[in-house]
Amino acid sequence: MAAPAAEAEPQASGEHRPPVCLLVLGMAGSGKTTFVQRLTGHLHSQGSPPYVINLDPAVHEVPFPANIDIRDTVKYKEVMKQYGLGPNGGIVTSLNLFATRFDQVMKFIEKAQNMSKYVLIDTPGQIEVFTWSASGTIISEALASSFPTIVIYVMDTSRSTNPVTFMSNMLYACSILYKTKLPFIVVMNKTDIIDHSFAVEWMQDFEAFQDALNQETTYVSNLTRSMSLVLDEFYSSLRVVGVSAVLGTGLDELFMQVTSAAEEYEREYRPEYERLKKSLASAQSQQQKEQLERLRKDMGSVALDTGTATDSLSPVRDPSDLILTRGTLDEEDEGADSDTDDIDHRVTEESHEEPAFQNFMQESMAQYWKRNNK
Repeated sequence: MAAPAAEAEPQASGEHRPPVCLLVLGMAGSGKTTFVQRLTGHLHSQGSPPYVINLDPAVHEVPFPANIDIRDTVKYKEVMKQYGLGPNGGIVTSLNLFATRFDQVMKFIEKAQNMSKYVLIDTPGQIEVFTWSASGTIISEALASSFPTIVIYVMDTSRSTNPVTFMSNMLYACSILYKTKLPFIVVMNKTDIIDHSFAVEWMQDFEAFQDALNQETTYVSNLTRSMSLVLDEFYSSLRVVGVSAVLGTGLDELFMQVTSAAEEYEREYRPEYERLKKSLASAQSQQQKEQLERLRKDMGSVALDTGTATDSLSPVRDPSDLILTRGTLDEEDEGADSDTDDIDHRVTEESHEEPAFQNFMQESMAQYWKRNNK
């Protein structure tokens, strides 16, 4: 009963914290969806129901209550039929279509942040679909820009007893870490079948891993041996938790690591995202200023042409504008030459305006046809 009281303490103190988003990734068959189901049930039992999002459009049944389900928005089989795609192509396209409306999902999360401390996101079983697609990047960056976001990589411990298979899993985990650039937790699932202590020993003791590799005689073992040296630094800062999604063991340690990862996000990742947001806003502001400056120059050049082109032969002027400008200038000149009152200006203008206008129109038309015939 101590855990619910500890979780309710921040709420009782009136401190408001944004929900922590747990982005669950994993190979097909690693127990990822079962793990999300166990997390959901655990948080409900602690009196802290999570906000759950399902991003797998091809799953037949979701074994947990999902607040947002991609299947309600995108029909996977209809996408395959309409675009003539296979299963993987249908999943990628469905996820891309859903990502175009993810801003609405963000609004739903913001509305529910007072009721849920955690947001669980279950991703498709084809891990490469989410990790290396544009939609996966859009979704992960959208979440990380607003909420503390942690990537949880679910790994099948029972299938990683072979050192080569273990190394391939670690390489994939390393690639996801550097792709997402977010706090990272490796969850070694299915510890009810085999304990994950051997994997932890391989990560901490280089010699133990080399001894296990000596039993392998294939050329892949040589590659694995050299790669283990590269990943030594990766292991040193990696959070690893052994969990059984079936029995529910290891969840307390998992949430301790989640708390530590959320603090790391606030300390190291959020300032970077804030800096990126400011630089993006600054770039957009600078772009708007440049566009306004170009527009101002364009408008200035038009105004300059209008004010200075008094020559009746100017090709950019409209004839009616020239007539009005010409009449205005004549009136100003008439007021200035007040010593010629004995001259009948009306008769003089009428006698000269008609032929001048005819000459102007002829010259304007000639220039117009000359420009168009070039």
